[in-house]
Amino acid sequence: MKKSKLNIPLQMLFTISLCFVLQACGENKKDKTTEKPEVATNEDKDGFTTIFDGKTLEGWEGDPTYWSVKNGNLTGEVTPETLLKNNTFIIWQGGQPDDFELKLDVKIAETGNSGINYRSEQIDTIPHALRGYQADIDGKNTYTGQNYEERKRTTLAYRGEKVIIHSQDNPEEAGSLRANVQKNCWQSREVVASLGESDSLKTKINSEDWNKIHLIVKGNRLQHYVNGVLMSDVTDDDAINRKSSGYLGVQVHVGPPMTVEYRNIRLKNL
Repeated sequence: MKKSKLNIPLQMLFTISLCFVLQACGENKKDKTTEKPEVATNEDKDGFTTIFDGKTLEGWEGDPTYWSVKNGNLTGEVTPETLLKNNTFIIWQGGQPDDFELKLDVKIAETGNSGINYRSEQIDTIPHALRGYQADIDGKNTYTGQNYEERKRTTLAYRGEKVIIHSQDNPEEAGSLRANVQKNCWQSREVVASLGESDSLKTKINSEDWNKIHLIVKGNRLQHYVNGVLMSDVTDDDAINRKSSGYLGVQVHVGPPMTVEYRNIRLKNL
């Protein structure tokens, strides 16, 4: 019997088809394994990352007697039963920023006294205490916007001042730092320009309502904005006492019962 001429081509066609199927499967498998998964991020279009979730105190450390989350806000509260002997902070545990921008909203009672510390160090002998730069905030808006260094050089710039900070004349002598502070103000400072009269700038700050704080901290220049207005501008040339990085935290201050609330806390490293 004459052999069919179709036997060999059919076998070849089957083999070729099988090879194509196996190759396609292999390519699909390879494509799936090399795909990069989407990574969730809370960074906004301007590069700011939210560091308070509005629900819990995760990522923050402070005394729960004074700090909690209420109505989505990071809330510091002092009651007649919980009066303070020392200022206390809730401290962000996500790092020790050096150059950064920080944006947040704050609302404080008229009797309140608070502040945002940065480039700060923790004090071993006092729980939840910080030493370092502070964007000052108070309910009467007497100090809001100024640059105050907690437990160190005290007032560096009052509201409305552009200042250059110098070291004390004799930094090697014991006690020279405290001796260089008078009337709660660092004496080795040079006011080089005015940003406006303090009382005039005060009108830009809301009383017992939300205010937007924006800190720009880069190198040795420290700028404090409230509601988009530059309130103080410090260039810290004091190489002996200045700090280039450190903890970030917010404060409730010794004094009468008070409440302070923070929200929309966002950080951008520069």
